[in-house]
Amino acid sequence: MKTNIDELCVNTIRMLSIDAVEKAKSGHPGMPLGAAPMAYVLWSKFLKFNHKNPAWPNRDRFVLSAGHGSALLYSMLHLFGFGITLDDLKNFRQFGSKTPGHPEYDISNGIEATTGPLGQGFGMGVGMAIAERFLATRFNKPELPIVDHYTYAIVSDGDLMEGISSEAASLAGHLKLGKLIYLYDNNHISIEGDTNLAFTEDVGKRFEAYGWHVQKIADGNDLNGIEKAIEEARNKKDQPSLIMVQTHIGFGSPGHDTASVHGEPLGKDAILATKKFYDWPDDKAFFVPEEARGRFETLSTEAMSRAIKWDVLLQQYRENFPSDAMLFDNDSKGILPKNWDTELNEIEWPASIATRDAIGKLLNVSSETLGNLMGGSADLAPSTKTHMNGKGERNLHFGVREHAMGAIVNGMALHGGVVPFGATFFIFSDYMRPAIRLAALMKCHSIFIFTHDSIGLGEDGPTHQPIEQLTSLRAMPNLSLIRPADANETALAWKAAVENKGPTALVLTRQKLPTLDPKLYPSIKEGLQKGAYILNDATEKPVIIIIATGSEVSLALGLQKTLEACNVPARVVSMPSFDLFEAQPQSYRDQVLPPSIKKRVAIEAGATLCWHKYVGDEGVICGIDRFGASAPGETAMKNLGFNAEMVLNKALSLVQK
Repeated sequence: MKTNIDELCVNTIRMLSIDAVEKAKSGHPGMPLGAAPMAYVLWSKFLKFNHKNPAWPNRDRFVLSAGHGSALLYSMLHLFGFGITLDDLKNFRQFGSKTPGHPEYDISNGIEATTGPLGQGFGMGVGMAIAERFLATRFNKPELPIVDHYTYAIVSDGDLMEGISSEAASLAGHLKLGKLIYLYDNNHISIEGDTNLAFTEDVGKRFEAYGWHVQKIADGNDLNGIEKAIEEARNKKDQPSLIMVQTHIGFGSPGHDTASVHGEPLGKDAILATKKFYDWPDDKAFFVPEEARGRFETLSTEAMSRAIKWDVLLQQYRENFPSDAMLFDNDSKGILPKNWDTELNEIEWPASIATRDAIGKLLNVSSETLGNLMGGSADLAPSTKTHMNGKGERNLHFGVREHAMGAIVNGMALHGGVVPFGATFFIFSDYMRPAIRLAALMKCHSIFIFTHDSIGLGEDGPTHQPIEQLTSLRAMPNLSLIRPADANETALAWKAAVENKGPTALVLTRQKLPTLDPKLYPSIKEGLQKGAYILNDATEKPVIIIIATGSEVSLALGLQKTLEACNVPARVVSMPSFDLFEAQPQSYRDQVLPPSIKKRVAIEAGATLCWHKYVGDEGVICGIDRFGASAPGETAMKNLGFNAEMVLNKALSLVQK
């Protein structure tokens, strides 16, 4: 078929994508064949980027929420001059390659987010748009809009089926995020077949009900129609936009409009047939026509020129507003203000305070020095204590949308320029676990604040009392989980969370805890950052080590005193963070937990599974391997084994062996 230059470029994207899938012998060729036109129009006509500086702060963000179509993204990145080479495309889905099966966050190569679990990219895009709006309000001056960009995504039928997308879309519509534009690859095919099997709702009306601006494009190959729709969406300043593009999965292949082309290589014969349909050389894999190559290079150069114009704008901004410019630079790079935590160290804590109340105080104090600290709760701020007084739009109301909250916080972190947090009850971390996992995969600076951390929350009962959650999240690589023992440890945990380059989960109490006096326990000041430390040592060589976290540390100190009265020297180790402890040298770990002291007691109001590593074969664990019970907190703790007498009996039985 005879093609113009734009059609040639679209077909180049298609052919590179199916060649990558074919060489890998696995992947998803159908989506790139159908969605390449909309991707090309977006990137060639609208997307602001700088392929020489992929992290350029004022770039438009593009998220491939339909991450199974990763070959499409990699082909685009290669053709538009990013760091993905032809060899990388040939290495698609291979160990250690830059082109894994689903996109993995790598801003140095233009990949804005890890996607693949459907709906996550949708939610992260909402977070990016929220961050853009906040930063524009914070920094822009008349005639000097240094923050002015859009967030785009390509989403699929599967994305829109996932509940997280409904949560995120509802909030985006409520917030009127006009710079959020999603292209819907509306091909009506999922893995099991036609989407009519399970998905017959009117998607357009649903999104209109959410407050979105909705357009429909009848032909996914209509480049002009797609261009006009994006232009109209950009002019809708007070509504996010969904552009429903009617596409054909596997367009031009023998598997056209069938489920079989979704997630399987086309195969040799089908590849030949597809290339024949597009008048493409069938004897050249990974072929890029020179005319297309030149066009992509021109488009990339034009895009870079727009970035250079922004550099001029930023220089004018620097001259007129030097202090704001410095703040913008530092925030963009994640550089914290000097001595941002000074006032945290000066807080005078009461004799007893719940660690959820402590985080509330810490957030409010920090919000004065961290002007880019923003976040909120899943409709639980009065309980999680995470409202920042007088900080207006920096307080986000996520509504009862925990899963979307997790993804939105991730999107804000990926966007950069802000320090984002989301808060809810610890039990509801289960609702947001997929987003937490992606935060860990991406190592993005997301802060998750979880309160009501144990059976100590009391009367709400087993539906709200976490048991297995500590163990479950500790098993997640790259996530720093900290369960502080008192207000002082909470302050240090908050400092660690803000300064951590990756995700952190803070696990906090509803009930009040005794405040540990740093004068009596000076090791607190340096201990938390090491994950575990000797909080209070025995008066002589210890014969038993008591290890505890969170609300059980004060119980461990009481047990130590009783054991000492019984002539049993005991060491108390506070272990707020397993992962921080495991990051320490073996010499330090052996200093805290000497291998020669084999009698050990671990105390934690949660599942015991993760503790055997630290207590060994001769130790005992005071934990909970059943669901909780509805009762006042102290009653629940007592009846489920967390009182002085029960713990003492376990310790004495151990030392008497």
